[in-house]
Amino acid sequence: MKIGVRYETIYRYDRAVRFSPHDVRLFPRTDRFVQMTRLDFRTQPETTVRFGRDVFDNVVASCFFDQPSEMLKLRLAIDVEAAKKNPFDFVLSRRAVQMPFNYEEDIASIICAYRKRQTDESISLPGWTPPSQESPRETVATLVELTNALHQTISYERREEGAAQSPAETLRRQRGACRDTAVLLAEMLRDLGLAARVVSGYLAGGEGSRAEGSLHAWTEVFLPGAGWIGLDPTNGIFCNDNFIPAAVGLRPADITPISGSFYHRGRIPAEMKSRLELITL
Repeated sequence: MKIGVRYETIYRYDRAVRFSPHDVRLFPRTDRFVQMTRLDFRTQPETTVRFGRDVFDNVVASCFFDQPSEMLKLRLAIDVEAAKKNPFDFVLSRRAVQMPFNYEEDIASIICAYRKRQTDESISLPGWTPPSQESPRETVATLVELTNALHQTISYERREEGAAQSPAETLRRQRGACRDTAVLLAEMLRDLGLAARVVSGYLAGGEGSRAEGSLHAWTEVFLPGAGWIGLDPTNGIFCNDNFIPAAVGLRPADITPISGSFYHRGRIPAEMKSRLELITL
């Protein structure tokens, strides 16, 4: 499958303002299933752009703007080839076939940050009972059940701007954007002793899916023998070739598509408009 990603964000201000460095995390993470064949990234005003990799190995474009401006435009054109992917095509290590399980010591020391909860809130999904030492359950079936339970419980709302809700708030409202549900699932997985991270990227295809054809967020869990496996609680499924990851991290701030700020001596009204088009090539 060949997919074209066409993205544009425009910030407008009442008068010229200055800008902090802006970091852009919209570039697909390439692997066996995803290859990037074209990349065209432009800014207006034109500026110095330096590409690098952050601590999570995400590709980040850092933009440095020297002059004030009344507008900031970021435009991205990417072509991607995505190979067919069966989300269940993996073999778990024997120790991970049932939950709960413990990671081997050498792995646990590396992924410990992903197992640490990011909130002190109490989280309990109504109607769902986690596995226990007294009542273990098959790992894949449990994760399928949990992902689908969140899909059934949390109604989807599209919210372009603003920070992610806390997991407790998402459960209380039983409503949230994809990033809210992804954060909630990550915290629930950490409660189960698993390593989890949040992911931002693109959801192409999958007609009828929530957030299809838009910037999207989901969750990955580390399973011994399988590696990082994508779970999308917004749609209640494991991630297949329709999911194109761009950034991974511990918290939503780690995967923000565009981060940066403007500044001026006075209070300046501002507006932002963004547009994303995913096309089949």
